[in-house]
Amino acid sequence: MLISFLFISVCFLAYANGANDNFKGVASLFGSGIASYRLALTWAALTTFAGSIAALFLAQTLMVKFSGKGLAPDGLIHTLPFMIAVAGGAGMTVTMAARSGFPVSTTHALLGAMAGSTLLATSGNINPAPLLNNFVLPLLLSPLVALLLSAVLYRVLNKLTLKQQFENPVCLCVETADNLALAGAENMTMTSGAATSAAISIDRQDACVERQAGVILGFNPGSQRDRLHFCSAGAVCFARGLNDTPKIAALLLLAPGFTMQWIIISVAVAMLLGGVLGTRRVAETMSHKITAITHDQGLSANLVTALLVIFASKLGLPVSTTHVAVGSLFGIGLGSGKVNGGVVASIALSWLLTLPCAAVCSAAIYYTAIGGHF
Repeated sequence: MLISFLFISVCFLAYANGANDNFKGVASLFGSGIASYRLALTWAALTTFAGSIAALFLAQTLMVKFSGKGLAPDGLIHTLPFMIAVAGGAGMTVTMAARSGFPVSTTHALLGAMAGSTLLATSGNINPAPLLNNFVLPLLLSPLVALLLSAVLYRVLNKLTLKQQFENPVCLCVETADNLALAGAENMTMTSGAATSAAISIDRQDACVERQAGVILGFNPGSQRDRLHFCSAGAVCFARGLNDTPKIAALLLLAPGFTMQWIIISVAVAMLLGGVLGTRRVAETMSHKITAITHDQGLSANLVTALLVIFASKLGLPVSTTHVAVGSLFGIGLGSGKVNGGVVASIALSWLLTLPCAAVCSAAIYYTAIGGHF
């Protein structure tokens, strides 16, 4: 019976994770107006699920770290009440945050839940070294690194990008000599062909349209940027699935009767359902309340988030996708001077409350479990 409670608790945590975290990778798409809510949500669900499945092959180090080894005594982490308490306490905390619209860290919630259950079970006997080195330092440093990198990357992209080209797309035209005469020498960048027949020209699209030139091929740098933005958003969601799935799946790793493949699949499906059904409030916070997001800023934030989370997953560092994503948005908001300080302060407070809230919930569940009430 305890095994059934454990499976339900882990699926509940995975569902809560999907509800709170699913939209974080595509928030800039929705916030900048590139994609509708439905399109952004669909893209997030598909790419996150792909990342969850990829965790079978690429992120098994995180499964070992989040099984509780080193943080709690081995005799404790092999017990079903401990794992139920961790999953239930973290799930309750993340669910409350999602319903309030606060993007919190599942990693943080798991950390607090592990600490709360361990403190109760061992009467305060907890090993702080792995807590600091493997969990706290990555969680504290990742948003700061994301903030700095996103601000720098946005400034670099802003300087390298010719905004005139985004506003006036380039086209390749075939036109007559009469049209070329109307164009004016200052607007023409290249011509070839006979002066008495047709010629090929490269000019701004609005200029070509004005003289009714025949367009062969148009190139819009803005459209290419938006496509790259979509790809970067998918990369963030993929990285989140890759990073978060093994953390949650680790709670079933030591339970009898479960194989790693089915654990990963079960967690992935529960995350998918939570991400589709329960993410609207967090989506509004991430997309519209932290800062106004332009296309270039959203692209910068997503590129930084994807690179940091994928890099951390490969090294087995349990960073928070939430902290990285919010740190990136905060960085570009500071750079543009449009950050909403009140919302950021509220989010930071919710991060501080995540640890003690998860610890209390987990300790209460553990106390109930060992009392034989399950």
